[in-house]
Amino acid sequence: MSHTGQWKVRLDLFEDDDGTTKAHMVLDTGTTALTGHGTAHCHPADTNVPEIGDELAAGRALVDLAHQLLETAERDIQGMTAPRPGTRQTAGQPL
Repeated sequence: MSHTGQWKVRLDLFEDDDGTTKAHMVLDTGTTALTGHGTAHCHPADTNVPEIGDELAAGRALVDLAHQLLETAERDIQGMTAPRPGTRQTAGQPL
C-alpha cells in the first residue's frame, strides 16, 4: 500500500527597526495546521545583515515546528497502541 501526500508550508518574516527578525511558519497538512515561531536579534555592535536574521529566525521556527510535529506524532502513536501484555483493566476503571 503506497501513500502520497502534499503538505504546504508558509513562512512570513518580519524585521523591525531595532534589528529583531521574527518568523511565523505554518504547516498545513490538509487536516491539521501547526504554527512555528522563531526570533533573531542583531547585537548592537554587529553589522545588521537582514539575510542572517532571516536565516536564524526561520531556522528557529523550523525547530519549533519540528518539535510540535514530533509531539503530535507521539500522541497519535499512543492513541493507536493496544494495551501491553500483562496489563489488566478492571471493569469501569481506566488504565
